[in-house]
Amino acid sequence: MNSISDLAPPARDVLRPLRYAVRLPFLLVHLALALPLTLICINPLTQRWRVAGERVDHRVIRAWSGVLLRIFGFKLRRIGTPVRGPAMFVANHVSWIDIELMHSQKVVGFVAKSEISRWPLIGWLASRAGTIYHHRGNNESLNGVMHQMVERLQQGESVGVFPEGRTTDGLTLGPFHARIFQPAVLAVTTVQPVALRFGEHGSGQASVAFGPGENFLQNFLRLLGEPSRVAEVHFLEPLEAGDQGRRWLAERCRERIQVAMASRN
Repeated sequence: MNSISDLAPPARDVLRPLRYAVRLPFLLVHLALALPLTLICINPLTQRWRVAGERVDHRVIRAWSGVLLRIFGFKLRRIGTPVRGPAMFVANHVSWIDIELMHSQKVVGFVAKSEISRWPLIGWLASRAGTIYHHRGNNESLNGVMHQMVERLQQGESVGVFPEGRTTDGLTLGPFHARIFQPAVLAVTTVQPVALRFGEHGSGQASVAFGPGENFLQNFLRLLGEPSRVAEVHFLEPLEAGDQGRRWLAERCRERIQVAMASRN
């Protein structure tokens, strides 16, 4: 039987209006001034320039994403190091903000559902960052995505995937679809699992995740008023795509991300 405390409605967050009042002006400035400058700096010339081995346009995207996350109250923390050179980065997925969190540390061309291209702001920046869009339920689209991924890896670029194939409630890690690992096998490239974790010890996963029936704009506005919390990017031990095959890669990546998500460190 539920106790009285279980049945009681959640306490009202009296500080939420104050957070909106503080963060909204910063967000508007970031969109009105920093976004146009960022888009200007993402061009064929900055793609060729490199600073400390990193493309200048990628540095610009990382800076913009990092500031956006701080405006939302996230304190960024990176554990581990992203591999150098072409690689497939594999991460868990709970919300639109996963892409921004990843891009604050390492810019990769993510494979994402085509709907994201139509999202205000995030879709625009994701497209400029090289996102590969997939139309769900369309095998021809998926084959095209796979071909693009192989091409990018062979050309020395990195790609990012959410092998669960959808966002989750943040409380569980879904099964990893092995087929999405096939490009790494064909390109014989490095695969690095990445655990994206919100809140101390992952305590904020469910809060950041899309709620039942919640769309992008609703989640965006809700997160803008959420309490500040840490956002962690765990770059885990990489794997080399070889004779083991795509299913082995999917299982090992999921295992390593699951361990990282459950860690008390």
